[in-house]
This record gives sequence, C-alpha cells and structure tokens, in this order.
Amino acid sequence: MRARGFIDSYRPKGERLALIEAVNSILADNEDILPLTIRQIFYMLVTSGFQKDERAYKRLTEAIGQARRARMIDMDAIRDDGFHVEQANGWLNSGMLLDSFRRTAASFRLDRQTGQSTRLMLWCEAKGMVPQLASAVNDYGVNVYSSGGFDSLTAKHDMARTIAQYDFVEILHIGDHDPSGVHVANSLYEDLAAFSKHYRGRPSLTRIAVTPAQIESMGLPTAPPKKTDRISFDGPDNTGRGNTAKAVKRDCDRCRHFEDGRRHI
Repeated sequence: MRARGFIDSYRPKGERLALIEAVNSILADNEDILPLTIRQIFYMLVTSGFQKDERAYKRLTEAIGQARRARMIDMDAIRDDGFHVEQANGWLNSGMLLDSFRRTAASFRLDRQTGQSTRLMLWCEAKGMVPQLASAVNDYGVNVYSSGGFDSLTAKHDMARTIAQYDFVEILHIGDHDPSGVHVANSLYEDLAAFSKHYRGRPSLTRIAVTPAQIESMGLPTAPPKKTDRISFDGPDNTGRGNTAKAVKRDCDRCRHFEDGRRHI
C-alpha cells in the first residue's frame, strides 16, 4: 500500500540514502533559485554520473517523493509546474487592498527596453526553467516565454501580434540539441515569421543554447535520441566526427551557462 501523508517509519539505506543525500546537496548548492523541479535535479545528477534514462528518472522521482513524506527533503524545495490554480480576486478588508497598492508602487519600474531599436524576448523549450531564466534576465526587462515541447499554434499566433507592436524583435531561443529540439526552434521561427508578416512584424531568432559549440566546450552529457523521436536530424555529433544524432539535455539549471545570453543582452 502506498504511503499517504507524512511518514515516520522511512529508513532508507545504501544507494537510496546516498541518492537522497545527493539531492539535498543539490538543493543546498542552489538555494538561491529554489524551488527546483525533479527534472532539473535529474539533469544536475546526470552531470555527476547518474544514469540518464527514464528508468533512472522514475527511481529518482520515487526516492524524492518518499523522502519528502519522511521530512528528509524539504517539501517547499520542490515544485511541480503541472499544478495550476486560478485564484478568485478578493481581499479580507480594505487595508489589504491598500497594502497591495503600496507594494505595486514600491516595485514600480519603467520598461528597460523602451526606446531600443531591437526588442529582446527569451523563449525556452522547457517550462521548468522559466523561473530561473526570469531571475537571470529580469533586470534587463526581458520577458521569458515557454509553451513546452512543440509550441502551440495559439502561442505562436498571439506572439506574432505582440511582435508587431515593436519595430524589430529578436527572440533568444533555448532548447535541446536533439532532433525534436532543433525542429522546435525551426518550426517556431518559420511560423512566427509567417504570422508576423501578416501583422507587419519583424522577428528574428537566435539560438543561444544548446549549441554544438557548447556541447564540446562544456562537455555536456549525451545520449542516443529517444526511440519515440521520429524526426530526422542530419548533423554532427558532439565530437564532430560523425552523422549520428545524440540528444543533449540542458545543463543550465544553475544559470551558470547563460553568460553568453547576458552578454548578448
């Protein structure tokens, strides 16, 4: 029978205990960008030699779930982007309303990109990375967008209308360097360009991660493409000595690999 609520009798040993300790170490190292998703933690473990497949990810998910119930991992250190809440507007009293006005006034800031010839936007394939990316580019007034995986038609059409509000827009794109990831970036730009032309917008797209050069220079972990990925990908692997596609996942969760993007901005 699966555990419900908090549990007091959980006593992990051996590899399971070592895995939980490794997770807590990652959470401590990344305290400034908590909470993290389990997927982000998984990729950080992969850089240290953790097995990179869905079976290992499932094992990690189970270990973190049990450890959180046993209070061995802080509940608030993990987030789940799959849960969505629509809160009804309302205040308990007029004082709370006034407090919200004061907080808004205290955080007032003019648009940092007003008056610039090029409007920058950051688009990420993975929704889970949006909070970390936003913290990296917020001071520059750059918005972060993600629709997850293959971008939706609605998202691209709405974005084209937004692009048309500016003289010129450059989209900085972050995604996997695998068949689907590269196709997503190409599809995104082609659709945005076509819709934007209708609305008289002028977009461009710059891929800032993951690129073959980053794979080589940072030694990013690679893996064969997923069997479910039926999109062709005719390009060199990370060694530059072949034509075999290797899926490369983002190792950017600590935001340490976004310095190129910061310089670009």
